[in-house]
Amino acid sequence: MSTTTQHIFLDKQHPSVWRALNGLGLKARDAADEAGIDRKTVELLNVRTSQLNGCAYCLDMHVRDAITGGESLQRLAVLPAWRETSLFTDKERAALTLAEAITELPEHRILEHEEASAREHLSAEQFSAVSWLVITMNAFNRVSVISHHPVTRER
Repeated sequence: MSTTTQHIFLDKQHPSVWRALNGLGLKARDAADEAGIDRKTVELLNVRTSQLNGCAYCLDMHVRDAITGGESLQRLAVLPAWRETSLFTDKERAALTLAEAITELPEHRILEHEEASAREHLSAEQFSAVSWLVITMNAFNRVSVISHHPVTRER
């Protein structure tokens, strides 16, 4: 029996499902735009969610997008320890708190505390938009991790 596994790219195996997920991602971005969540914050959420999920493919893509969108290397470098810095705004901190809670799904008491903390700086519309962004990013991360999407060297 061979120990080599041929990876199945879920996006290629069922492209209509992949297109639907991409459509959901676009709707989540629209909701973020309508709620006043700027693109830098969107990319911070994408990067942090991908860090938590260990998705190299999405990290590669979204770190590039964040830099292209004007995010600083310093803030990206300290993102895993964002709670220990003063480099992030209250709204960004609230969004990151919510992103981590949605991704990690802690016990109910902790989840409620994190949601309440996020609501101190996010309107209901922003809370919902951030939630949809993170839910969608978690789905993209899982597709890429399960599919073993490769990260290729820059040229």
